[in-house]
Amino acid sequence: MSEDAAQASAADFVIVTGMSGAGRTTAANVMEDQGWYVVDNLPPQLLPSMAELGDQTRDTVHAIKIAAVVDVRSKQFFAAFEGAVQQLRDKGWTPQLVFLDATDEALVRRFESVRRPHPLQGEGRLLDGIQREREVLRDLRSRAQIVIDTSGLNVHQLARKVSPLFGQNRGPALRLALLSFGFKYGVPLDADFVFDMRFLPNPFWVPELRNLDGRDPEVSDHVLGQTGAEEFLDRVVGLMEPVTRGYLSEGRRYATLAIGCTGGKHRSVAMSEALAERLRTDRIDTFLVHRDLGRE
Repeated sequence: MSEDAAQASAADFVIVTGMSGAGRTTAANVMEDQGWYVVDNLPPQLLPSMAELGDQTRDTVHAIKIAAVVDVRSKQFFAAFEGAVQQLRDKGWTPQLVFLDATDEALVRRFESVRRPHPLQGEGRLLDGIQREREVLRDLRSRAQIVIDTSGLNVHQLARKVSPLFGQNRGPALRLALLSFGFKYGVPLDADFVFDMRFLPNPFWVPELRNLDGRDPEVSDHVLGQTGAEEFLDRVVGLMEPVTRGYLSEGRRYATLAIGCTGGKHRSVAMSEALAERLRTDRIDTFLVHRDLGRE
């Protein structure tokens, strides 16, 4: 199978799984809005049946694109999942596994906000259920082609992050997320690269810039005008050239560059915006997610 064909088949059958409370339903809703045929809470044993449905329409003008939201938090389901995925491969599909994750703290906060117990909590604490599920899913997470950290994202930010990954327009071969964040809120779990902007002076201490953010021209000009800022941008672009070539040759379709500063408002935002412009090509589509903007 050619590289392009492998990417096409992977993009036509996506398995969405991950931690309970990490946003699987939100991701599924976004994909459904973009024309995917979404099946929620599908038992792993039925994945091959969904593939057969896809096979029936693959050669038609309106071939469906399947997204299956799968719950594999029990050992029994995990074993069934492994067998089902192998059946998909045997049928000529290249399943793409998307794993949604979040920190324990974020998951506890979400379950408490809706006043629901964790599915694996049993008679123990909420955190016990989360840690039990994390242990069960550890191997599955390591096999995922795409891991999305939703810890600091609300449903709208998560939708904006998921949407470019599964849009109808195949367009560029690689989608590169530029994710700004504040170190005081934690480093994103799904970052492939992390860059620290705290080597630059903080605009927070400039009174006329304090209430603005890195999207404002005054802040952007201030940050990019600092000693070392342009050199940093040039070197990151140079670093990413062989990396993105390797991603493309290996058929990887998504990566995340996380750019952090203290609060995720000024330096990280300005540098993320600048990098997004410089890294965008006809084969690489960049998009921005400002995780912590507005949290201060």
